Amino acid sequence: MLKTDVTWPESFRYQTNTEWEPVGFFSEALCNATSFDLMLGFFSSSAINVLSYGFASFIYNGGKIRIIINDILSSDDISAISMAHDGNDLPFFDLKNLEQLSYTLNKRDKHFFECLAWLIRNDRIEIKIVRMVNGSGIAHTKCGTFSDGINRIGFEGSVNFSLSAFMHNKESLGVYCDWNGPVDNYRILDIQESFEKVFNGGDKDVEFIDAGKIKGYTLDKTKDKGIADLLKDELALLDDADASNVPSTVKAALRKVKSKVMMDIDKIKEKEIYKENNPHFPFPTGPRPYQNEAFERWKANGQKGFFAMATGTGKTITSLNCLLEIYNRLGYYKAIIVVPTVALVDQWSQECRKFGFNNVIKIYSQSPSWKKDVADIEMMEQLRIGDVPINYVLIVTYASIVKPNVHSRLFGFPKGKVLLIADEAHNMGSNQLCKLIPKIPYSRRIGLSATPKRQFDNRGNRQIEQFFGFEKEDYTYTYTMAEAIENGVLCRYFYYPHLVTLSDTEFEEYMELSTKIAKYLTFNGLDFKDDPMLTALMIKRKRIVHKAVNKQSMFRNILTDYYAQKKSLKYTLVYVPEGSSSDIDDEVANDLFEEDSDALHLIDLYTAIVRDIDTKITVAQFTSGSKNRNELLSSFASGRLDVLTSMKCLDEGVDVPRSELAIFCASTGNPRQFIQRRGRILRTHKDKEYAIIHDLVVAPMVNSNSAAFTVERNLLRSELKRVKDFAKLSENPTTTLMELTPVMNHYNLNLYEDNE
Repeated sequence: MLKTDVTWPESFRYQTNTEWEPVGFFSEALCNATSFDLMLGFFSSSAINVLSYGFASFIYNGGKIRIIINDILSSDDISAISMAHDGNDLPFFDLKNLEQLSYTLNKRDKHFFECLAWLIRNDRIEIKIVRMVNGSGIAHTKCGTFSDGINRIGFEGSVNFSLSAFMHNKESLGVYCDWNGPVDNYRILDIQESFEKVFNGGDKDVEFIDAGKIKGYTLDKTKDKGIADLLKDELALLDDADASNVPSTVKAALRKVKSKVMMDIDKIKEKEIYKENNPHFPFPTGPRPYQNEAFERWKANGQKGFFAMATGTGKTITSLNCLLEIYNRLGYYKAIIVVPTVALVDQWSQECRKFGFNNVIKIYSQSPSWKKDVADIEMMEQLRIGDVPINYVLIVTYASIVKPNVHSRLFGFPKGKVLLIADEAHNMGSNQLCKLIPKIPYSRRIGLSATPKRQFDNRGNRQIEQFFGFEKEDYTYTYTMAEAIENGVLCRYFYYPHLVTLSDTEFEEYMELSTKIAKYLTFNGLDFKDDPMLTALMIKRKRIVHKAVNKQSMFRNILTDYYAQKKSLKYTLVYVPEGSSSDIDDEVANDLFEEDSDALHLIDLYTAIVRDIDTKITVAQFTSGSKNRNELLSSFASGRLDVLTSMKCLDEGVDVPRSELAIFCASTGNPRQFIQRRGRILRTHKDKEYAIIHDLVVAPMVNSNSAAFTVERNLLRSELKRVKDFAKLSENPTTTLMELTPVMNHYNLNLYEDNE
C-alpha cells in the first residue's frame, strides 16, 4: 500500500544523487499501486528502463495503467527537445518505425514490452498519443497519479522521464499525498483533472493519433509470458542493477523494490503447489494425527458424525480429508457443503481447490449461473456411461438452502454417495433448518463447530444430535483448545481483563431492570423461571452492558498504551459492541426486538478512536456490508492495513492468522462468540510468537442490601465463565485474579470455583 509500504521523505520531495532518488519513488510507488495515470512530454527508450523496475509487481497487484505520450515523429521535434535539454543525445521512439526500434532494445526494454503486452492482452492498459493541434511545439507535461484503491498520490516536477535524467541530471520531483491534508488533495485533484481532460478529448490544444500500431507491434513481437515469468525477469533486472555502476543511492532505492518482487514470487510459489489435477492432501506432511483419528471415528460411526473442534484447529481440512478418503477408496468425490456466509462460500471453494476438488459450484443469490451448472451435473449423473466418475462439490449458504427452489435441486443426487458437510453446524438447530432436516436424503454427514450447543434452545440441540448421530455432548470427535495450544496448533496468549463501570444514567436504568428480573428468581435463588418476559428483560439489560459509554475511554487507553510501547497497531482486531442481543441466538432475539439503531453507530465511534491515536494508522471496518471483504483481509494479513473493526462478521470461519492483538469491547456471555473470537486470534503464523487479548468486563457494584444483589451475583457468575475460560489457558492467569479481586470480594465469589 502506498501509505504504509512506501518509505516517504519528510519533505515529500525527491532529488537525484540524494537518499531520496526519483527512480526510487517511481519504482516503489509502481509496485505498491493498483492504478497509474502518466502524462509524459515525450517517450524515450530510457523511459522504458525506468518503468522496468516494479512493472511486473504492479501487474501482480492487479494494476491498470493509462498513458498519454507525445507524438515524436520528425527530426525538428527531436532537435527542439534536444536543445531544450542541453543538447543531450536522447534515443527517441519513432512511432512510425517500431520495427527498426526493436533492433535497439536491451534486456530492460524487452521486459517492459513483455509487461506492456500482458496488460494489452488482459485489457489493463490504455495509451493515448497526442500532438499539438497547430503543429508547433510539443506536449511537454511530466506528471501523474498513483492509487492503491485506498490512497492516492500525485507527482509533478522537473524530472524528464528517462533513466539518464533520473541518474545523472540534477532533477527534482514533488509528491502530493491525500493523507497530508487538503492542500495536497487539491493538487492531486488538479493533476487528475488535467489528465482526464486530455485523455477524454477535452483539451482543444492537442489531438489524438492512432495508437493501434504500438498495440499491434507489442502483441506480435513479444512472448506471451505469465506473471510468474515477468516477476522472475524483473528480479534478474534488479540483480543486474545492484551489480552495475549506478549510484549507490539508486541501488538502495531499488533494493526495496527487489524485496517486494521476491515476496510476490514467494506468493506465486505457494499457489503453484495446489495446481495438481488429481485430488490430494494439500500439505506434504499429510494429515495431522488428530485429523486421521477424526476420520477413523467418523467411518466407525457409519460415516456420520460431529467434529467439535476448537476454532483454528483445521475443521475444514479435517472434513475435506474425509472426502479425500472417499475419493481414494471409491474413485469419486461428491459433496454438498453448507456454510453461514458468502465469504465462507469463497473460502471453502479455495480450500477445496487446494485439495484438487476442482469442480466446485458456488450457490448463493449473487451467483446467477448455479442453476445451469447444477443442471449439467444432473444430466451427467443421469447419462453416465461406464465407469467414468462424476465429481463435484456444491457450496451453498444456509440462507439459500432453506429456499424450496434451491433444496429441491440439491436433494436429488445419489443418496448414498453424496457427503453433506455442515460448517458452523449449530446453525442446523434453527427453526427453518429443523423443518428442512427431514427432507435431507444424504446419510454421509459431518457437522463442524467449535461451539455445538445452542443457548436456550433444547429443541434445536436435540435435532442436531439426532441428525449427526451422537448423544448429549458425546461428539464423534473432540479436539479442545487446551490440546491445540499444548500441541502448537494454536499459539499461546496473554489475557488482560479490564473492569468498566456504568455511567450514572446507565446504572439507574440497569438497576431498574435488575429489580424486575429479581421477580423471576426461583425459590432457591439460584435459577430463573422460564418466561418470555424474562428473556426480554435480560436482553434489554445486556444492551446497556454492551453499549456502556465508559468502554470507549478504556478502549482508547488500551490502544494508547500499546501504541506507545510498540509504535504500531499492526495486526489488531477490534470487536466493537453490537448493542444488541449477542448472548442469545439471533433468531430468538429477532423475535423479541427490532434492530437497535443506536448500535449501528458504535462501529463508527470505535473506528474513529483508532484513527485518533495517530494519523499514520490505517483502519477499516469489516462488516456484512463490506463489498471488498477479501481485499480487506488480504491487506490486513500483509500489514498494509493495521486495524480491523468488526461486530459479528469475524465470528464464524473467517481466517485472520496474522492477528496479534485483539480487543473485545462487546461484553458477551455467549460461549459461542467468545470461543470463536478467541480462536480467530490464536491461529498460528510464522512471524507470530504469541497473541494478546484485552477484554472489557462490565461488573456493576450492586448494594448488598438491594433486592437485585442476588440477581447480579448470579448473572456475574455466568459472565465470569468467559473470563475464567480465557484466564485459565493464558500465560498470565494471575493478572486476571488481581484485576477482578475487588468485584469478587464484593459478591463473595471465587473466580475459579465450578460455576458452569
